Amino acid sequence: MTNDPTGPGDDAGRGAASTDALLTAASPLFIDSSTKRDIPTGRVVAWALWDWGGAAFNAVITTFVFTVYLTGSLFVDPALVSARDAETDVHGPAHAAVTAAEAPLSSGLGWGLAIAGIIVALLAPVLGQRTDGSGRRKLWLGINTGVVVLVTALMFFVVGEPSYFLLGVALVAIGTVFYEIATVNYNAMLVQVSTPKTVGRVSGFGWGAGYLGGIILLLIVYFGLVVENPDGTAGFLHATQDGGLNIRIIALIAAAWTLVFSLPVLIAVPEMPKHARSVRVGFFRSYAVLVRDVGRLWKESRNTVLFLIASALFRDGLVGVFTFGGILAQGTFGFSSGQVIIFAIAANVVAGVSTLVSGRFDDRFGPKPVIVTSLVGLIVAGLAVFLAHDLGATAFWIGGLVLCLFVGPAQSASRTFLARITPTGREGEVFGLYATTGRAVSFLAPLLFATFVAVGGAQYWGILGIVIVLAIGLALLIPVRAQSQLGAPGAGSAGAGAGPGAGTASR
Repeated sequence: MTNDPTGPGDDAGRGAASTDALLTAASPLFIDSSTKRDIPTGRVVAWALWDWGGAAFNAVITTFVFTVYLTGSLFVDPALVSARDAETDVHGPAHAAVTAAEAPLSSGLGWGLAIAGIIVALLAPVLGQRTDGSGRRKLWLGINTGVVVLVTALMFFVVGEPSYFLLGVALVAIGTVFYEIATVNYNAMLVQVSTPKTVGRVSGFGWGAGYLGGIILLLIVYFGLVVENPDGTAGFLHATQDGGLNIRIIALIAAAWTLVFSLPVLIAVPEMPKHARSVRVGFFRSYAVLVRDVGRLWKESRNTVLFLIASALFRDGLVGVFTFGGILAQGTFGFSSGQVIIFAIAANVVAGVSTLVSGRFDDRFGPKPVIVTSLVGLIVAGLAVFLAHDLGATAFWIGGLVLCLFVGPAQSASRTFLARITPTGREGEVFGLYATTGRAVSFLAPLLFATFVAVGGAQYWGILGIVIVLAIGLALLIPVRAQSQLGAPGAGSAGAGAGPGAGTASR
């Protein structure tokens, strides 16, 4: 980049710029903030492939396959299952008994994930801060990803018997902790593979790669190891389903998928330079430093803190769209289990493509307009699905895919918004806080969904709970200032090559 038009001397002008001094273009976030520098395409692709590989844990382990297996009838008392299988009336007492026995499995998994969330909330910002200090983002990304791979592979030993349930929950919870911490390292590396001019496209490319990787892997495991054959085996590999062996093999495939596609970023993307590193302190001292830095961040960069709060809320709503989408499809709109999976694949396709496209809008207009437009679209589409609850499957196909059209862009632009306003050398710490704030309110969408279902007396009322979370997040986001609104003199007048304070990155 050319000399920054909003250098320290300009900051002396104070005004709005002094209130958010850390966020002005005087403190460029990027390792080399030049909008003209060339970052090798292979380096960007290598970075995005980690998202592609991470889809194995997100889509296969925690969403559509392994956790569904873990909360299914294989982990219920075999005597109850045998009685259910012998009963012809699907509304009979044996069926009800199995359903009741499966409920504690779901709650047990929920408690495990809740504990994992608390651990992430406590550790993520401090570990991110220490990563910034050591300058070893890539090293810790590799270590944390390696633990995820190991834990995923160990899921092969979770046999479909009740006695293995706690082992399965423990492995999912441990994998979640290390995956979330790895994501902190990965997100912080965004500024190492992009410039202020390309950060939106690069982030969108990563998100899109994650969606598309999930689609391909889901198709592979679904047709290879899930679809039931007439002879009782599963998929074109004809794996036995005894003891859940077909699902356990999928865990090995997911581990291999994550391993293979996480290697490129560790090989092709260089470690952050020494001059970009911050001072390192002891582990427990890191908490005191964190409290001090958050207080300073609130005083000097209140805009960043406000964005972390707003994004925590609307990101919880975004998660709720996917979390409860399948439940609504089956319970309210009459989808079969197979149709739910097909819809899930279609939803990921739509979300992935829209995310890739939105990256260009992010770079041209800035991340905030992308987020606001996406949240408005989600609120409108959510209300439409609520009003069309009695119109059948077609209504959900249309409304549900429109919802997915906006989910990815909001997620991706949220990451680039934070990347653009984060003070230099504190990327890991702030992205750790990004993970922490998201975890801190992760109960909100499920709580409001359940509350509205209870009050309204029907499942579709829960849609309003998710819409409210999105609306609150939008309301809190609106007053948050984008980079060009921070009041830096000349921020919008230096031309495309002027870096964060000008051009597309300033919006």
